[in-house]
Amino acid sequence: MSDPYETTEQHLERLLRRALNSFDLSDSTVERLGTALAHSSSLHSSHHSSTLHRETYRHTYLLADGSPFALWELVHCGQRDTADPQYGSQPGMRQHELYDDEADVHIAAARLAGGFCDAPVFGDDGPQADLEILATLMAAPPAPLPRMYAPDNSADHARRVLRRAENANVPGEETARLLRAAFAHHITQIFGRQCQVDGRDAGFTLYEHAFLLLDGSETSLWEVEHTATPDGRHMCEVYGDEETARIAMESRTRIC
Repeated sequence: MSDPYETTEQHLERLLRRALNSFDLSDSTVERLGTALAHSSSLHSSHHSSTLHRETYRHTYLLADGSPFALWELVHCGQRDTADPQYGSQPGMRQHELYDDEADVHIAAARLAGGFCDAPVFGDDGPQADLEILATLMAAPPAPLPRMYAPDNSADHARRVLRRAENANVPGEETARLLRAAFAHHITQIFGRQCQVDGRDAGFTLYEHAFLLLDGSETSLWEVEHTATPDGRHMCEVYGDEETARIAMESRTRIC
């Protein structure tokens, strides 16, 4: 996992370089980590099955002001389904994600286990079952549980959600300005499904990022995470309302 001769600066650079979501880390987090004097790494949890290999690591840094700082790394891959002689029966390509909050890495791990890997796949039970599952994308969700808002740099969380969106119709400057007044937020996974898109496996997950504003009002961002991309890479789209987010998922989940 680590090189005993690797400096703390080299260790941090390696983690940031290989992480798929390093751009999600706030500028203040990266600046603080830039003062790290020493580090240690440990395995926090792991899960291995026929469909998913997942490990969570805690990287602890001693900063120049004497305080500790933890980065949480999620390492995961699915089982390779091709008889590649170079890899044999080993798992597929390892992917890395970084988080500066333990709760966020738990959410990400749950997304892998529930939303993308353990869900049924479209096409297993014939066209009728495919259409029934597809219809759930547009179905009304069950009554939500009461939100438990957490004050945790929520304005910066909103900024990062908007920044990682790749869709053209992402909420604009008016929404961004409104969310600068967010002081608490709550994340809920609304939907998760794996399906076939153009003959390839693709995962879809819908999250609601609910924000509590300084004036007591509430507003939400709706994030669609999916792998229905030409190269199978992970993509995020963000919308201002649930209906638009579900329509976007439905349009990407055409059964060919």
